[in-house]
Amino acid sequence: MSTRFQVSRLGAQGDGVADTPQGPVFIPFTLPGETVNAAREKDRGTLMAVLEPSPLRIEPACRHFTECGGCALQHLDAQAYLDWKREKVVQALKSRGLEVDVAATVPCASHSRRRAVFSARRTEGGMLLGYNRALSHHIIDIEECPIVEPQIEAALPMLRRLAGLICHTQQAFHITVTHTESGLDVAAQDAGKLEDKARMAISAFAIGEGLARVSVDGEIVVEPRKPLVSFGSASVTPPPGSFLQAVASAEQVMADLVGEHLKKAKKVADLFAGAGAFALRLARKSEVHAVEGDAAALAALDRGFRFGGGLKRVVIEKRDLFRRPLTYKELAAYDGVAFDPPRAGAEDQCKQIAKSDVPFVAAVSCNPATLARDLRILVDGGYALKSVTPVDQFLWSPHVEAVALLEKPRKRR
Repeated sequence: MSTRFQVSRLGAQGDGVADTPQGPVFIPFTLPGETVNAAREKDRGTLMAVLEPSPLRIEPACRHFTECGGCALQHLDAQAYLDWKREKVVQALKSRGLEVDVAATVPCASHSRRRAVFSARRTEGGMLLGYNRALSHHIIDIEECPIVEPQIEAALPMLRRLAGLICHTQQAFHITVTHTESGLDVAAQDAGKLEDKARMAISAFAIGEGLARVSVDGEIVVEPRKPLVSFGSASVTPPPGSFLQAVASAEQVMADLVGEHLKKAKKVADLFAGAGAFALRLARKSEVHAVEGDAAALAALDRGFRFGGGLKRVVIEKRDLFRRPLTYKELAAYDGVAFDPPRAGAEDQCKQIAKSDVPFVAAVSCNPATLARDLRILVDGGYALKSVTPVDQFLWSPHVEAVALLEKPRKRR
C-alpha cells in the first residue's frame, strides 16, 4: 500500500527525506520539493511514482539506475549535485565550530573511474557480474557503467568470462578491476581455492586477452606485464587489490593542492602514504619521509622512487600510525606534513601534529565528519585553517573527498 509524501531535503546518503509525524522517512531516488507515492516500511520508503517532479530532476545516465546500488544521484541536476556535496563538507565543519570559506566542489567526469569493485556469483544461468542492489546482497548483472573508464566498461563481457574461470565457490565474491598504463589489473577476493588446472586456464585466458595481471586473494596467478600507475614522474606497480585513488584526475587535483601548499617545505612527512600518490609527487621539490603501515604498498613506493628520475630523497618507514603516531618531537624535523588516512581519520596523529610547530599541514580525507574532528584538533593547537576544497571522486554517490590546508607560525629556535 503506497502513501503520499512530500520530500523536503536530501539525506546524508542521497535519499530524499519526507518529514512525518512518526519521524523522517528516507525514500531513495527522490528530490527535495517532490510529491511522491511510496510504500513505507518503518523509516524507509520504496518509490512507486513521482506525482510532482522537482525542476532539478534530470534523465539518469544509465539503464541500471535505481536497480543497481552503485549510484544514488544520477537523477539530480549536475550543479545542484555539486552544491549538495559542498554542503556536506560545510555542515561537517560547522558541527565542529569551524568557519572557513569552502571552495566549490571540483567535479568528476563520467567514464573516469580507473578502479571499480564488482560483485560476482555463479548461478544456474551463468555468471553474474555487477553491483549489489542498495541495502541488499542481490547482484544486479550490468551491461554498462557510465562511471568507469571506457576500457573497463568495454571489458565487462570478458570480465564475466574470467570470473567464471576464477569462481570456485557457491558464494558471492569480489573482483577489483584497475585500468593501468600496461593493461587491466584484475584482483579476485574470496572466490575459492584454485587448482592447477584452473590456474593454467586463467593464465592462458589472461595472456590471450592482453591483461596485465590476475591475482586471487593477494596471490599473483599470472602477470604478463607489470601493472603501472604514474604518480608524477614515477611509475609504480601497486600490490594486488591495494588501495588506489579511484579517479586519476581527482588524485591529480588533490596532489596539486597539497604540492602547492607544501612547496616551501624542504622536508615533508607524508603520513598514511600508501603506494606514494603524494610522496612521489612531493619528492620533486622536497625530501620526503613516507610512513605507511602496509608493507607491500610501502615496498611499491620505494621501488617507484628508486627507478624514478629527478626526485629528491625519499625515506620509507613501516609504522602503524593508529597505534604509534609520529610524536611532536619527531615532527620537529619537518617543515611540512601531509596526511591521507582511511575513513576513520587521524585523531591521535593530529593530536601530535597540533603540539608540533610544523608550519605547513595538508589534510586529505574521504570522510567530512572525521576530517572536521581532526581539523578541530589542529585549530585548537594553534593552526589556522586556510582553505577546504571538496573533490568529487565517486560520481553520483554520497561520498566526497576534501583537501584542507593549514598553517602555523614556526617558533624561533
